[in-house]
Amino acid sequence: MSGTEHGTDRTEHGTDRYTVISADCHAGADLLDYRPYLEKAYHDDFDAWAADYVNPYEDLLADTADRNWNSGRRLAEMEADGIVAEVVFPNTIPPFFPSASLMAPAPTREEYEQRWAGLRAHNRWLADFCAAAPGRRAGVAQILLNDVAEAVKEVRWAKENGLTGGILLPGAPPGSGVPELYSEAYDPLWAVCAELGVPVNHHGGSASPPLGEEPAARAVFMVETTWFSHRALWHLVFGGAFRRHPELTLVLTEQGSGWIPGVLEMLDYYHGRLVAAATKAATAEAKFGAGLAEAMGKGPSEVWRENCYVGASFMRPHEVPLRHRIGLDKIMWGSDYPHDEGTQPYSREGLRIAYAGLPRDEVAAMVGGNAARVYGFDTALLDPVAARVGPTAEEIAEPLTAVPEDASSPAFAPGGKVRVW
Repeated sequence: MSGTEHGTDRTEHGTDRYTVISADCHAGADLLDYRPYLEKAYHDDFDAWAADYVNPYEDLLADTADRNWNSGRRLAEMEADGIVAEVVFPNTIPPFFPSASLMAPAPTREEYEQRWAGLRAHNRWLADFCAAAPGRRAGVAQILLNDVAEAVKEVRWAKENGLTGGILLPGAPPGSGVPELYSEAYDPLWAVCAELGVPVNHHGGSASPPLGEEPAARAVFMVETTWFSHRALWHLVFGGAFRRHPELTLVLTEQGSGWIPGVLEMLDYYHGRLVAAATKAATAEAKFGAGLAEAMGKGPSEVWRENCYVGASFMRPHEVPLRHRIGLDKIMWGSDYPHDEGTQPYSREGLRIAYAGLPRDEVAAMVGGNAARVYGFDTALLDPVAARVGPTAEEIAEPLTAVPEDASSPAFAPGGKVRVW
């Protein structure tokens, strides 16, 4: 007999094991394996494109690249790491893309048709990949913002075909050529996601403008990329998306979590200041707040509490003391498998360095219970797996005294501090 309390499995022997769900993993097909999922009208163009394509990513050329698409290997490695289920973001190169789609800029008018066909091929591959491990994978469908009506159709397709991870909201950085995320042009997209209970995910790294390849540009990217990703929050809040669609869910993934309390305070400040200024027509700031209260409805912190979550990939020790200000019911830990910056094969150590000494129910919520609720995982199906492979509550309660020598995740990096964004 087994039972579950807030995502913790209790085996018949009385051992408490956490049901760990990674809210941030990545997968994709090998390049040529996308061809069967691509509409036949694009096969000749794909063959010509693939013949000349040179993959720019070393990790997708290495012997370990098949972790992106080898279902059996992936399940075995994740179970060995104590993880029983995953939310699956994209990783490999879909047809007609110059790079991984997560980082690719919005396509031009000329590129759109082929790129859109490539993303649909990925979504169809992903549906099969998730079906190969029933109940263990919540696939995140990809869309483009160039044609909102087409994006809405794909949301409905994804829902009907078992991609329970929601959609990946592309970034709209300055100069992208698509409307800013606060635009009401996207209302049909928010409406269908709210109607169907489809989470809108915005992943770190996907909203930065192109900066070039100079050493300084790469450093600037690292400093700024999370800020550009955070913009989705205040765009949707100030744009009134949650007022018009109160059932809409936004998840901000792999952007850290320590920034959230401070940014919410800042957004509340601007909201209050601008709304107040709008009542004083003689002031210079009045025009900045005109119509804001009516357009956006509730204040930023209230919207966060009711509609938003954070995919807190490899949550770091300096972020954990802020968990109550972020919201214990908002935080979803992720391993970032199979990326080098992920915690695999040291996810137990990653959990220990962050969560040792915390109350069991708090840990259970952050490592699995919240993700199960947001993405609709069936814990009755997952708990028996966790009873076999999950980390024990006793194990995670033990503080980590030595970081594994070959660990490459920022979860173990010394000197972490809370950032302003």
